[in-house]
Amino acid sequence: MEANTRSTGRLPAAFLTPGSSSFMDFLSDQAPGMLPGNRQTPPMKGAIEAPHGTTIVAATFPGGVVLAGDRRATMGNMIAQRDIEKVFPADEYSAVGIAGTAGLAVEMVKLFQLELEHFEKVEGAQLSLEGKANRLSTMIRSNLAMAMQGLAVVPLFAGYDVDRERGRIFSYDVTGGRSEEHGYASTGSGSIFARGSMKKLYREDLTEEQALTLVVQALYDAADDDSATGGPDVARRIYPIVTVITDEGFRKLTETESSEIARSVLERRLEQPDGPRAALL
Repeated sequence: MEANTRSTGRLPAAFLTPGSSSFMDFLSDQAPGMLPGNRQTPPMKGAIEAPHGTTIVAATFPGGVVLAGDRRATMGNMIAQRDIEKVFPADEYSAVGIAGTAGLAVEMVKLFQLELEHFEKVEGAQLSLEGKANRLSTMIRSNLAMAMQGLAVVPLFAGYDVDRERGRIFSYDVTGGRSEEHGYASTGSGSIFARGSMKKLYREDLTEEQALTLVVQALYDAADDDSATGGPDVARRIYPIVTVITDEGFRKLTETESSEIARSVLERRLEQPDGPRAALL
């Protein structure tokens, strides 16, 4: 196939007329070795020391959904990176936050972005939000062999459903099992603490500004109890990646915007180290 391409200077017909709207199906037919799940790994004993992303949180509000992540990547008990980005746009109306093996997770996100772009170009329309969530589920399932060797990827997917006119959140397990979360969700090593924080602070009538503050509060609480989650680093000017998705599409907060929220949370924590109090009843 390579020789024929070089001699004619043209791509093979299969590349020009894909028979499926799925880029993954096309790739599995034409170059299956390029799919992460098809790669052969040598026999291993024990867990592999590789950088891992930690905590991702999401929360809905009447106009959309907020997705955010801390900036720390760990490798065992070491900090591998202090300013890693873990939240990425999937397309105009959705985003993915990654937790798990950082290298594989970023690769999966790039493949997911191509999958959605390929579908839109072939079909002339975007997948529904439900369809996007299902496609991501298939990708995670294809990584199961890697996950069984300690290289798991467990993302959080969020987006604005243009048909239902509201924000939605989907969580996954390592087998690709998908669950829709209502109100708020978290994944990663600090997820249990972040979820507990949001459980007490979340309300269905939050404004966009309040939802943004909520996820930063949750990440702060996660960092307070989980050493693998990084809190706002004022000295290095490293703040959480915070994104919002509404009927106007995906938007990532600027560093100035995210730092203002983080600094206001930090200032209040000087007065109340454990954070805001929820009512007993």
